[in-house]
Amino acid sequence: MKELEYPFDAEAILKKKKSLKRELLEAGEGRFIEKKIAILGGQTTQNIKLMLELFLLNQGIKPSFYETEFNQYYEAGAFPNPELEAFAPDVVYVCTCIRNITAFPSLADGEETVSQMRNAVIDRFAGMWQYIAEHYHCTIIQNNFEYPYFRLMGNKEATDIHGRVNFVTTVNSAFAEYARTHENFYICDVNYISASYGLEKWADPFYWHMYKYAVAVPAIPYLSFNVANIIKSVYGKNKKVLNLDLDNTLWGGIVGDDGAENIEIGQETSMAQAYSEFQEYLRLHKQLGVLLTINSKNEEENALSGLARPDSVLKKDDFVCIKANWEPKSMNLQATAQELNLLPESFVFVDDNPAERAIIEGQLPGVAIPEIERVEHYVNVLDKSGFFETTSVSKDDLKRTEMYQENAKRNQLMASFADYDEYLRSLEMKAEIQAFAPMYLSRIAQLTNKSNQFNLTTKRYSQAEIEEAAVDPERITLYGKLGDRFGDNGVVSVVIGRIDGERKDELHIELWLMSCRVLKRNMEFAMMDVFAEKALERGIRKIFGYYYPTAKNAMVKEFYGHQGFSKVKEDDDGNAIWEFDLDENYQNKQTVIAVNEGPSEA
Repeated sequence: MKELEYPFDAEAILKKKKSLKRELLEAGEGRFIEKKIAILGGQTTQNIKLMLELFLLNQGIKPSFYETEFNQYYEAGAFPNPELEAFAPDVVYVCTCIRNITAFPSLADGEETVSQMRNAVIDRFAGMWQYIAEHYHCTIIQNNFEYPYFRLMGNKEATDIHGRVNFVTTVNSAFAEYARTHENFYICDVNYISASYGLEKWADPFYWHMYKYAVAVPAIPYLSFNVANIIKSVYGKNKKVLNLDLDNTLWGGIVGDDGAENIEIGQETSMAQAYSEFQEYLRLHKQLGVLLTINSKNEEENALSGLARPDSVLKKDDFVCIKANWEPKSMNLQATAQELNLLPESFVFVDDNPAERAIIEGQLPGVAIPEIERVEHYVNVLDKSGFFETTSVSKDDLKRTEMYQENAKRNQLMASFADYDEYLRSLEMKAEIQAFAPMYLSRIAQLTNKSNQFNLTTKRYSQAEIEEAAVDPERITLYGKLGDRFGDNGVVSVVIGRIDGERKDELHIELWLMSCRVLKRNMEFAMMDVFAEKALERGIRKIFGYYYPTAKNAMVKEFYGHQGFSKVKEDDDGNAIWEFDLDENYQNKQTVIAVNEGPSEA
């Protein structure tokens, strides 16, 4: 919904919140994932909750809420709370503010006293976080602190140990260190958000004294938008691809008319510098695993000549797919999505031309389309839109562009083989398929929330839930890594099976997913072989598989049939139950992947 995308009209959202909610619920009916969110407030949180609900609904997440009374955050989170226990939150959001720091240093306090005061604040929060983690096993989001709206000592507040600005800075630093060393714990950077909004407006005392809002009511949508970005990232709702125009988007001018030598890029003019800065910003996204692609109405030769300029920050090899032709850009984007085995809704389309943006919006719903106008503001619009909000960065993320480029080499090789099995053998594939291991739990949780197409139940797991599954004696868990002579694909497949509580010889598959970048490589059969082996070791004689159709996973509708299962039930909505009789004579289903043969190279 455009009204909820950055840059948004905060006051209009506040006024129209009921009608916007109604529209979102009607438009997304049947397509939401549902999550329970507890808001522990150190300030009034009613409007914060309502705004958070809107932004989450816009991301396909339907929240239900538990909300504390005013300033009861600590009592609710640090002590036994039957009501919160019954609610069983997926996310706890601790919505505190600088007014919840009840004691600041005075000029008469010595260094030791100041240190004790700081540690008292940190220890109070850390104790609460630990209690929440141990008792609710959920994601925790904690506000850090905005700066005070006055400075008693002026600029010296930042450096003197008695200054409130210095005190807040050091406490925020301790919060950040806690986040670095604890899984499933994230900071909502109120310190940055308030500075960006304007601290004087953000911390207007009127709203505290009148309504007990530490954040000014007009600024609430910005706070809620940022919290929603963290939650949607945790649950795999980030975008994955930047689909980029060239002329007047990556450089100034039209390369086909002006020539590569005359486009605006580099350091010669202020406009050229702005385009170079934007290219550098885009290039940085590769570190997050974001894929860069080109979608330009151009001759490919002209497009490549612009990228070949010595002062172009982005080069041809930075892109995993280049579509420079005269086809409609909607067709190019769809073709790119198919080549990458992704859905169009994974894309952010960046184009300076409003007409092209309107066409994509009309023909490819779900594609994010930021409204960019002046190159000086391109970075700001993309950056604050939160398309790629980062809650974790895995080794696979760091090398995702390389992985997709290696896939292109595999496709080139495939064209030289008449026999597909011979092609697969030529890849010299090696797989590591084992029970969940601590080093991969973050990546496994990430996959469960990002994989939509090759995902039979589309059940989502937090990292805490994956950690529980890994040690549950009633579950069989497997991750699969796949490598070949072109490179390492990392962890690409996950299976979780639950042993029936009464029938110990029956196993129910809760989750089976695979990254689409290893489609048609027989990895699913390799996973089945190991899964069957582990099941036999546990005395399993019958395996039940479940398929729940969504708008995105039709490709695996007959997956269990291909694995040798028999369909035993299917309802009118397409939800199906499959059954597999397992015996000691189970025959492996694949022969082209070397599985668990010595130290993994994958």
